Amino acid sequence: MKHENKVDRGSFTRTVKRIWKYLSVHKGLLSGVLLMVVMSSALGLLGPYIIGHTIDTHLAVKSTDGLGWILTGLGAVYLLHSVSLWLQNYWMIGIAQETVYTMRTQLFAKLHWLPIRFFDKRQYGELMSRVTNDIENVSSTLNSSVIQIFSSILTLIGTLSVMLWLSPLLTVITMIIVPLMFVGMKWITSRTGRLYKEQQKNLGDLNGFIEETISGQKIIKTFSQEQKVISEFLVKSENLKQAGYWAQVYTGFIPKLMNMLNNLSFTIVAAAGGIFALNGMVSIGTIVIFTEYARQFTRPLNDLSNQFNTLLSAVAGADRVFDILDEQEEASDEKQAIELSMVKGEVEFDEVSFSYDGDEDTVQHISFRASPGESVALVGPTGAGKSTIINLITRFYEPDKGRILIDGHESRSIKRESLRSHMAFVLQDSFLFEGTVRENIRYGRLDASDEEVEQAAIAANAYNFIKRMPDGFDTLLRQDGSGISQGQRQLLSISRAILADPSILILDEATSSIDTITELKIQEGLKRLMKGRTSFIIAHRLNTIQQSDQILVIESGRIIEKGSHDELLRKKGFYHGLYQNQFKRHAARAL
Repeated sequence: MKHENKVDRGSFTRTVKRIWKYLSVHKGLLSGVLLMVVMSSALGLLGPYIIGHTIDTHLAVKSTDGLGWILTGLGAVYLLHSVSLWLQNYWMIGIAQETVYTMRTQLFAKLHWLPIRFFDKRQYGELMSRVTNDIENVSSTLNSSVIQIFSSILTLIGTLSVMLWLSPLLTVITMIIVPLMFVGMKWITSRTGRLYKEQQKNLGDLNGFIEETISGQKIIKTFSQEQKVISEFLVKSENLKQAGYWAQVYTGFIPKLMNMLNNLSFTIVAAAGGIFALNGMVSIGTIVIFTEYARQFTRPLNDLSNQFNTLLSAVAGADRVFDILDEQEEASDEKQAIELSMVKGEVEFDEVSFSYDGDEDTVQHISFRASPGESVALVGPTGAGKSTIINLITRFYEPDKGRILIDGHESRSIKRESLRSHMAFVLQDSFLFEGTVRENIRYGRLDASDEEVEQAAIAANAYNFIKRMPDGFDTLLRQDGSGISQGQRQLLSISRAILADPSILILDEATSSIDTITELKIQEGLKRLMKGRTSFIIAHRLNTIQQSDQILVIESGRIIEKGSHDELLRKKGFYHGLYQNQFKRHAARAL
C-alpha cells in the first residue's frame, strides 16, 4: 500500500467548518465549556507554581509558617480543577449528542427526498453505514476531541507564557524539542488522513456486502455459493484490515515519539537547571516548576497530535455524511403545479422517450392512451422497457422527450405527492414492514379505521388466513414479512392497495412464483381491486392478461404491437409467437 498521499486540506477545512456550523447553534453552552476549559487550564498551571514557590519560601529555608494554608489552597486548586473538568465534559457531551442528533435526522430525512435514481446506484448496507457508523464516529470525536483541542492550545499558551516569565533562557532550551515534534507529526499525519478516509470507505463497502449476502442467503445456499461469498468477504475485510492496520500503526507512533521527546526535554531541563542552580542563576523551586511545566508543555502537544488523528477519522466520516446531504434532491414541483382532488384515471403517453444514462434511450417514441377504468398490460422480453414505462407514470423519473398526461394534465404540472396519492402498487416482491398485520395494511391509508382495514382484507381474500394467525390482525410480523409465505405477503399487499382506494393501479408480476391455489385467491382479490380503476399490468405469463382491454407489446424500448388479446392473436405477429411458445410449454408440462 502506498502512503505518500497527503490529506486534502481544502476538503478537511470545508468539512470542519460545516461541523462548526452545527456546534455554533449551542453558543451559550459552548461559552460555558470554553470558560471551564480556561479555568481548568489556569488551575492546572497554578498548582505546579504553588509547589515551586512553596519549596523556595518554606522548604529551602526550613520554615513551616503558613504552610498549612498553602497546602489547603493547593487542595482547593486541584478540587476546582476537577470540578471544571467534569463540567466541561458534561456540557460538551450534551452539545455533541444534540449535534449528531441533528445530523442524523437531516441525513435520514435527506434519504427520503432523494430520487430513485440515487438508490439504483448504491448498496443499501453502504448507506446504512453512513447513517450509523459515520455519524457515531463524529459523535465519539465531538465528545472528547473538541475540549481536548481547546484545552491543549490554552495550556500550551499559558505554559509558555509562565516559562518565559520565570526564565527565558530555560524556556529557549526547552523549546529545542519542538521542531522535532512538528517534523515527526507532519510525517505521521500526512499518512493517517488518507488512511482514515479509506478505512471509512472500506467499512461502508463491507457493510453493504454483508447486508446484500444476508438478504440473499436463500440464493447463495441454493446455488452453493457459500465459499464464493466468503472469499469475496475476505478480500473486502482484508482491505479494511490493511487500512485500519496502517492507520493505527502510524497513529501508534505518536505516543512513542512524544514520550521519547518528553523524556529528552525533562533531561535537558534537569541538566541545564542543575547547572544554573549551582551557579545561582535560578532557584531550586524554579527548576521544579520548570520540570513540571516541561512535561505540561509536551503533554498538550501529545494530546493535540492524538486528537488530530481522531479528528481526521471523524472528518472522514462527516465527509461521507455531507456527500449525501449535498446530493441533488428530487426535482421540486413546478411553481404552478396543481393538486388533483379526484382522478378519473385517463393516462396518455405522447411520443415519450427516456434514457437512464443520458446516452442510449431505454424507451423511444412511446404513445398510447388508457381510458378511465381500462386495464393495460405490458408484455415483452426482459429489459424491453416495461418497468421504465411504469417508473415514468409514477414520476420516479421524468421523460426526456414527449408528454405524459393524467386526466388531460401534463404529469409535470401535477404535484408528485398528489399524483402518487391516487396510485397504488402490488409488486412481485411485496414489501412488509416490521409491525402488526393491521399496521401493514393500514400503511395504504393511515386514517383508516380497524373495520375498514378488515374489510380490505376480506376483499383481498386475506381475512381467513389472517384470523388463523396467533393474534389475528395484531400478529407481529418480522421485517419484510419473513415467517409468512410469499402468497400471504402478496395478499396483504393487495389488502393495502384496496384500502388506499386508488384511481390508478400498478401490478408488476403480482402473481409470479405463486402456487396455483393461492394464485386463484390472488386473482380474485385483484379482480375486485381492478374494478373501476385504470390498471397497468406487467406480466410474463400471458394467461393472466387475456382479459386486459389493451395489450402493449414492448421490444427494445418501442411499442411494436398493441390491441386486445384476440386482435393480437389474429395479427400473428410477435405476441402470437410469445403466446404459442408459452402454450406449448404448458402443454409439455401437462404431459
